[in-house]
This record gives sequence, C-alpha cells and structure tokens, in this order.
Amino acid sequence: MLKAPAVDIIYLHPADNVCVATRDLPVGTIVSAGDYTVELREAIRLGHKVALTRLAAGQQVIKYGQIIGFTTVEVAPGSWIHSHNLTAGEFARDYAASTEVPPDPAPLTGHTFQGYQRPDRKPGTRNYLAVISTVNCSATVSKAVAARFNADALKAFPNLDGVVAFTHGTGCGMQFGGEGHTTLNRVMGGIARHPNIGGYVLIGLGCETATLGYLMEDQKLVQIGGSSGKANRPPVLSMQDVGGTTKTIEAACQLVAEMLPRANDVRRESVPLSELVLGTNCGGSDGNSGITANPALGVASDLLVAAGGTVILGETTEIYGAEQLLTRRARTPAVAQKLIDRIHWWEWYTGLFGCTPDNNPSPGNKEGGLTTIYEKSLGAIAKAGGTAMTEVYQYAEQVKERGFVVMDTPGLDPVSVTGIVAGGAQMMVFTTGRGSCFGCKPTPSIKVATNTPMYERMIDDMDLDAGTILAGKSVDAVGREIFDEIIAVASGKRTKSEQHGIGQEEFVPWNIGPTL
Repeated sequence: MLKAPAVDIIYLHPADNVCVATRDLPVGTIVSAGDYTVELREAIRLGHKVALTRLAAGQQVIKYGQIIGFTTVEVAPGSWIHSHNLTAGEFARDYAASTEVPPDPAPLTGHTFQGYQRPDRKPGTRNYLAVISTVNCSATVSKAVAARFNADALKAFPNLDGVVAFTHGTGCGMQFGGEGHTTLNRVMGGIARHPNIGGYVLIGLGCETATLGYLMEDQKLVQIGGSSGKANRPPVLSMQDVGGTTKTIEAACQLVAEMLPRANDVRRESVPLSELVLGTNCGGSDGNSGITANPALGVASDLLVAAGGTVILGETTEIYGAEQLLTRRARTPAVAQKLIDRIHWWEWYTGLFGCTPDNNPSPGNKEGGLTTIYEKSLGAIAKAGGTAMTEVYQYAEQVKERGFVVMDTPGLDPVSVTGIVAGGAQMMVFTTGRGSCFGCKPTPSIKVATNTPMYERMIDDMDLDAGTILAGKSVDAVGREIFDEIIAVASGKRTKSEQHGIGQEEFVPWNIGPTL
C-alpha cells in the first residue's frame, strides 16, 4: 500500500464526507482528511471525489459543507463518487433573504488603470470600430466590411485595435416587441454604446422584424460622442434601400473609413479602478474549478469591489442549487427575490422543452470530476467572492450598480459572455479546467487554468495557472495575481486569445422564444 502526502487530496469543509484528488491516485493509496483515513478501493483521477465514510443509499453527499447530491447505492469508504453512484435529487433550500449580508470591504484606494476616456460612457480598455448586423441577412455583408480593414489597412491608425463585425443568426422570425426582440435590442444597443467601441455602423436588410428604426428608438442610439436628436443619428444602412450586397459593402466601407481618424484620436490615460466593470465566466469546468481558479477569482473580485468597481456573475443555470448562498448575502430582500424569480423562471423555461436545469454538467465537466449541477454551481459562485449582492439584472441590461451583481444568462459560454459584455463589462476573466480557448471582442478575456497539467499542455491559450494552489500556493496569493493581471490587461496588455485573434465568432446573443 502507498502512503500519500497530504497534498494528494483536498478536504474542503469539516462537514464534508468526500475529499478531492489533487493528482491521479492509484488504487491502494491511503489518504487522510480531517478525522478520516481511508484506503482507495479504486484509482481516482485528478479532480474526482473519494468517499470518506460509508454512505447508505439515498444519503446526502456533502462538499463545500453543502449538499451536492444523493447516493443511488451504498458506497464504501475509499470509493470513487461520481455519476455511477451519485445523482442530484431534490432538496428544500432556505433562501433566508438578506440574513447574512457581509459588511462592506475596507476601501482599497490608489489603484488605477490606463484606459481610454469616453466623455459619454465609462472608460474603455480597448478601442474597436464595430459593424453591427441587425439581422442574419446582413451578416455576410457586415463580415465583408470588417475584413477590408485588416492589420495592413489599419497601419496608419495605431490606437485602433481593429474593426469587428458583430453578426448573429437571428433578427427575424420573432414576435415584434416580444422578449426575444427586446433582448436582441439590448445586446445590439449594448455593443453600440460599449466603452470599448470607438465608433459603429448598423447594417440591416430592410424587411426584418428587428428593424433599424425601432432599434435606434428603443435603445436611444446616437453617434459616438454625439447628443440626442436627428442630427446625431448613428450611421445606418439598409441593404434593400442602398441597392444590395455590393453597394452596401462599399457604402459601409466608406462610412468606416471616415470614422478611422476620429476613432484613432485617443490616448490611454490614468483612470480610477472604480470605473472598471469585470465580467466573470467559467467554461470547460472540472473538479478543481471550485477549489483553485474560481475562489482565486473571487479574491480578485473582492479586491475590485473594495476599489469601488463592479463584478458581474452570470450563468444562472450554474447558480442553480447554490442560489440560497447568494440570497442570504443580498443587500435587500428585494434583490434576493429578483434572483429567486429568475431561478423559478428557468425551472419553467427548461420544463417547456422537457428538461431541467440539472441536465448540466456537460460530459466534459463530468470527465473532469464534476457530477451534479449542485456541485458545479457551488464551485461556480466562488468567482463572485464574498461581498454583498447589490443587484440582479436581465440579460444584456446595462449594469449601473457598483459592487457584486448577478446577470441572468444561460450557462453556454458564448451566449453568457455576450450578455455580460453587452451589459458593459470592459474586462472578462474566464476560468477553465478542461481548456477553453475563449475570447470575446471587444472585451479582452483573461483565461485562468484550474490545474497545472492542462495549463502546461495548453500554454498558448492560458494566461494564468491557478493549479499552483494544488501545490500549496495560497488562494489569496493567486487571487492577487489575477487582480494584478486584470489591471495590466485593462491597461493594454494583450491576452492569449487576443494574440490569436479569437473573439468575433464568439458573439452569440441569446435567442429566447420560438422561431416563427
């Protein structure tokens, strides 16, 4: 039998009846956790769970001090706990709204980043021009326009990060003014006024449901730097009015060319860190996500909130089963109720299609050690740190409240991040255990690996390694590294996804409702 060092497993909470392997452990390894010492009855992979005591069929399995599911059979000590013997089940959750509101953190002063001042918006961390397609029918035209302005074409404009086409697969076949339409309008309006956008042109077909006129009126869109009124109407093109594909491409290219000198006429300058809105997301999660990268990001999130900034937690379907921990720290019962209402909406919405929120995690998540949605959610909410929840927003709604807020987004990464970015996030931190190569223009995305083997294998895509926590580095120390990296990237340092040019195809607005 092998005697394993303490670093072989992590025991997260005194109430837990499972521990987590920090490396691949062979059968026969002896592990100790709290008052438990067990011999592994089978090989356990990195990120997977080990039963520390005998569990009867139907017994609660506890991780993070919380219920992550129920055993389906009797489980012996030292056994692997996973999908073959653990299911989510149901349990009553005590929301206890606003009963554990934490005190505000001590102010963190003196921190700044080098951003682009926007007189009519928050400062930007990047400076893009946007070609925004209001409907799928104008997507090809919009991409053709952006492609004209490649790196060679922009050599004379060094302060521009590029021209990006924001295209999608919808914009018609929906109820006019319905939830799907208003959601899409919020996304497009959010991109048009985004701090990282220095100018934009809107392109539609002309007969779609998501009309240009309604979008501009609904979102009160004006030219960048302009005031309201017809004189400052943003540049728009309807393919049917202009005369088709070729003529629209040429007209749009002319509009973009006219914007270039004005958009380039900016310089980075020192702005308070309190002006930063940080989006958080996790994708390709594994059993280490809630132990390393997500808690470390939570430390960085708390630091940003202490500096007066804003942190957005999305992925409501990956809050499911852990929402009771957030409602307790809601600033007011009304804020808590907003989150509860979104949870109930998701239960209703998924039921329409014969599924439930606990259909998550994905096969890849399970391969990495996650078993139930409760386990995944408890690890996912760690990204938000420990400060009070100050507001809950609809998808792509403009985020105005400071501090830690929740935005209702699906768990699918491109759709979730699109809403968070459209809501105003100038920075993203994206944690991953399996290895997501994600980016999302116009907002830079820092990718944090949950484990060192994946970080080393995918070094060209990962920005930071939180797997060092498994080797003994403190969560606080890695959280501070993430915080420092946020400031550096907000000030112009390019992320790995930016170096690869990733981020245009990842713009995916949430399509709610039927396609008619």
